[in-house]
Amino acid sequence: MASADWRLEGEWLKNCNCAFGCPCDFNARPTNGECEGLVAMRITKGHFNDVSLDGLHFAVTVHFPGPLHEGNGDAQPILDERASPEQREALGAILSGENSAEGTLFHIFSLIVTRMHDPVLAPFEFSFDKEGRTARMIARGVLETEVEPIKNPVTGEPHRAQIVMPEGFEHRMAEIASSNIRSMGAIKFETNGRHSSLAHVVQTPQGVAA
Repeated sequence: MASADWRLEGEWLKNCNCAFGCPCDFNARPTNGECEGLVAMRITKGHFNDVSLDGLHFAVTVHFPGPLHEGNGDAQPILDERASPEQREALGAILSGENSAEGTLFHIFSLIVTRMHDPVLAPFEFSFDKEGRTARMIARGVLETEVEPIKNPVTGEPHRAQIVMPEGFEHRMAEIASSNIRSMGAIKFETNGRHSSLAHVVQTPQGVAA
């Protein structure tokens, strides 16, 4: 484990079919019993050994029949079509969890996913405003998601909430928002007005650095 030198810094989305306050963040069961969702990242600065990953995108769609810690999940990586063969291999090596310490995000992911679908390549569009709680990500033909602020049910005004996780393995602090998802790859699902987390993250083989 953690045998390679890598680092990913950038803008992070976690959108899923749960209520705005994602139960996973509190070690609770998914809102509707099962978890369908995605994580996505625009890498502003990154590398795997001597392979630069600056400016690339990736996403992973998932389906779990119950709480994530019970496993039996399906996942499909979606990689930026601009990535060279070396960059694709580097991203795969990070996402596999084989180059991460025990208990870190990608290591945990490797333990709870039973079936990993073949990765697909797609052109990405990605806009991200953490403070404004808005984002839009398209992996053309495979995955689309939009994020907007949660609205006050009485006034319609934007509502702001944050989650702070001092020992989190995904991020330390995220803005919480509302998302829509259309997943059209191997894991097909659609959600409207459900959970979104927006964060700036730094992931390393030893876990979250910021």
